[in-house]
Amino acid sequence: MEQLEKLPLPLLLWFRENARTLPWRSDPTPYHVWVSEIMLQQTRVAAVLDYYERFLAALPNLAALAECPEDKLMKLWQGLGYYSRARNLQKAARQVMENFGGQFPHTYEDIRTLAGVGDYTAGAISSIAFGLPIPAVDGNVLRVVSRLTDDHRDVTQPQVKAELRSALEKVIPRDMPGDFNQALMDLGATVCLPNGAPLCEKCPAAEFCAGRLRGTAQELPVKAPKKERKKEERIVYIILRDGKVALRRRPAHGLLAGLWEYPNEIAPYPCPVPGKVEFAATGKHIFTHKEWHMTAYTVMAETNTLPEGWVWADKGEWTTVYALPSAFAAFTHIVDDKLT
Repeated sequence: MEQLEKLPLPLLLWFRENARTLPWRSDPTPYHVWVSEIMLQQTRVAAVLDYYERFLAALPNLAALAECPEDKLMKLWQGLGYYSRARNLQKAARQVMENFGGQFPHTYEDIRTLAGVGDYTAGAISSIAFGLPIPAVDGNVLRVVSRLTDDHRDVTQPQVKAELRSALEKVIPRDMPGDFNQALMDLGATVCLPNGAPLCEKCPAAEFCAGRLRGTAQELPVKAPKKERKKEERIVYIILRDGKVALRRRPAHGLLAGLWEYPNEIAPYPCPVPGKVEFAATGKHIFTHKEWHMTAYTVMAETNTLPEGWVWADKGEWTTVYALPSAFAAFTHIVDDKLT
């Protein structure tokens, strides 16, 4: 792929002038790079920034993360979504403490053994934190490379990913692998944009990009069509009494595992406690494979008695103790107004 061979120098020169200022880049320790990369999985940079700062303030090192109580960890992660990432972070931190003497592993192979760390994340940590010449190939990078080389193969296929990764291994600068990987990430995030026309006039590879020269860039990358998401109609009850709201914990496994929630089920779902029921609002949340279409009702409970395992949370607890997923964000203002 001759286009890839031409890429490193103009890309690195562009990166020198256009690199995004991000907090984990100012102090790229393995812990910082790892936490940031896990947070950035399927999440925009702008959404991660505040979470990253708050997370590091509460859990500044591996030992603190390994020892953190689960409810505190989930509360720190609340709103970021994909909560299995947080659990895998803690599981991996405990692996490092137990298997590597508390020192973050410094080879790609060892990093790859950590919970929640795939090829991309291991490549990012290896190159940015340890200077190892290993590509970090995510969706942004696959888009850039497929357009640059005018590759019309399905980038979701493992064999295609592996071949593109192998091609990058041959051109990644041995003396600046971290900058090269981050430059590709930034190029994909700010210039070679998804879901629309790439900003080719700003691209350092414009002169030799096969996709631009052949007019195919906007068609790329090629991906297999996604399966249609399953839609669920759900009833949500915001149960209130004496300035508190009723919460229950979700099962330990499956969607939103272990988080707290307002009682809800697929419709029809009769109110689980006696009280005055009134329509409150509707909401929608999209997961990877399903959509929740929710109708919420407030319930002024007639009794303090709740089903086993449920809790009454006052405003302080609702705010600082119990982690609720963003799936219920449409109803936050209702609860906030009702709690004292």
